[in-house]
Amino acid sequence: MSQHNSNYVRRVVLPSGRAIEVVYFENQPTADAAPLVPARRDTLDLHLCPDCDKGLVYPVEWEEASATHWEVELRCPNCEWSTVGQYDQDTVDRFDEELDRGTEALVRDLKRLTRANMEEEMERFSSALSSDAIWPMDF
Repeated sequence: MSQHNSNYVRRVVLPSGRAIEVVYFENQPTADAAPLVPARRDTLDLHLCPDCDKGLVYPVEWEEASATHWEVELRCPNCEWSTVGQYDQDTVDRFDEELDRGTEALVRDLKRLTRANMEEEMERFSSALSSDAIWPMDF
């Protein structure tokens, strides 16, 4: 495989929301080198399980495999399917966006449940206060 020394820049968004640019200095495959993953015309959605068709697949581990690809270990909690593969940056970016959407949905649900539980607790406490079911010694 033909290689040449080069540097490349990757923009990384940190959990805090700040973006940094990371410069890599290493051997980078040239354009005539064989790609790590064959080019596909259809888009690959990593969050969809190929066995049970559920959109629950999540990454167990992922790390950079090259300047343009990531090695990702995937798992479906519904059917226990798992795999390790190398995926191009666009596919991993789409997967990351889907994970962000899922995280946002979970946080919204958690806030709604927390609020509903607190409202129920407040109603019980208020009812107990008004019926003199709570005494100073309860504290």
